[in-house]
Amino acid sequence: MYDILIIGGGPAGLTAATYACRAGKSVLVLEKAAFGGQITWSPRVENFPGFVSISGNELGDKLLEQAMEQGAEVELEEITALQQADGAWRAVCESGAFYEGRAVILATGAKPRMLGIRREEELVGSGVGYCAVCDGAFYKGKAVAVNGGGNSALQDALLLSESCSKVYLIHRRDSFRSEQKLVEALQARENVEFVLNAAVTELLGAEELSGVTVEQNGQRREIPVEGLFVAIGHQPDLEAFAPWLKRDKAGYADAGEDCLSPTEGLFVAGDCRKKSVRQLTTAAADGAVAALAACRWLDR
Repeated sequence: MYDILIIGGGPAGLTAATYACRAGKSVLVLEKAAFGGQITWSPRVENFPGFVSISGNELGDKLLEQAMEQGAEVELEEITALQQADGAWRAVCESGAFYEGRAVILATGAKPRMLGIRREEELVGSGVGYCAVCDGAFYKGKAVAVNGGGNSALQDALLLSESCSKVYLIHRRDSFRSEQKLVEALQARENVEFVLNAAVTELLGAEELSGVTVEQNGQRREIPVEGLFVAIGHQPDLEAFAPWLKRDKAGYADAGEDCLSPTEGLFVAGDCRKKSVRQLTTAAADGAVAALAACRWLDR
């Protein structure tokens, strides 16, 4: 029986583990894929305090090393359900195993929606990205494309237009779901071109992205770009825990900055929580808040 089970081994979960261990709690971190989370996709990280530049893999390794040095235990397991029994939580694994803890922190993150086309995963970090705030600076002076039609996509395009030589905004419809003021701001940028009624169908280039092929109004068009930012939304990874949470329309946990859920002993941290900014620093902040909240709850 652990004091705290942390489900999710990204920046939020590993920060929570470090804080909880330093508070004298026994902690198990359960991660289904790779410790470090999605940041491990990024070849360079330049917006995390304390590091001028570091690879996502290296940063993930450091977060894991720090948590384990403080005493956290870790397991690679996918959790398919949470149960309560005799005043404790039971995390049921896909493998059939289970782990028990007095409190649980959900830090499962949110994964970007992918285009679902050939070689997309292969080129992640080699031209294909999902966070212009994180990686846009790497494309200064270069041509890039943004795929999407909501506020996030247009905000990404605006940000990129400040430093990139050309920004192609690719959208499957002829109108946007975003705020009109964002559309007008982009229309005023000479280096922004709207590619409407279009869908990306092919990624070009061998080891690095060199362009995209789009199907536009029934015609095939090749666009030379070195970067493609996909901004068609995110999916919180919370389906297995839905019975214990209140969620918003998009599926995110409806928890505030205190990281409290409606269920006693259950806390939520990081990108799976409803919030306006999803960055490495905000995930780490959530991890600290959730861990300290869980420790206070256990010490009552």
